[in-house]
Amino acid sequence: MKNRNSMITLILFGLTILFWLNQDWLIGEKPLELKALEMEQEELNEQLISAQILANKLDQVYTLFDENLALSKQDSLAEDASIPFLKNLTVTMNNLEITLLNVKPQRRVEKGNFLRTPYELIIKCTYSQLGKFMAEIERSPRLIIINEFTVKNGIERVKRSATEEDLLAQIVEIHLATLTLVKSKTKAI
Repeated sequence: MKNRNSMITLILFGLTILFWLNQDWLIGEKPLELKALEMEQEELNEQLISAQILANKLDQVYTLFDENLALSKQDSLAEDASIPFLKNLTVTMNNLEITLLNVKPQRRVEKGNFLRTPYELIIKCTYSQLGKFMAEIERSPRLIIINEFTVKNGIERVKRSATEEDLLAQIVEIHLATLTLVKSKTKAI
């Protein structure tokens, strides 16, 4: 019995040593390598997702640069009264049934590597049309800043108006400006 217990213990000890040698020789560092590869795969998947998001947004970025980047200060986009901008503005007003009473382009102002071209608009519209117009300007691919707007609805206007329909449409003076980025010249060193 004692011999048999010793023999079983020896066999068990031998099998344990064989197990650990087999573990080290056959499997070795593979679990650590797999863990490192999994971490690398996660990082690459995150980069892929970021690249896909950027690819979807590139169209909007291209439009932003296309509509607002002038190659030089003499470019047609950088003119004092940009005809494409004014056409786009009048189309927007026509779609919203806003009456354009006056538009006054002013001289552009150079600020660093961008140009600011101010405009003064006088329009006749309802408050609802004004809100929709402001929303359309915000959605425009052109960079536009609204400096101020004034609604001219004094008491004398109420006294002069004959009907309520006349009071719905307001005279609004809007001061806005377009921003045009000017491509900078890089210096070779």
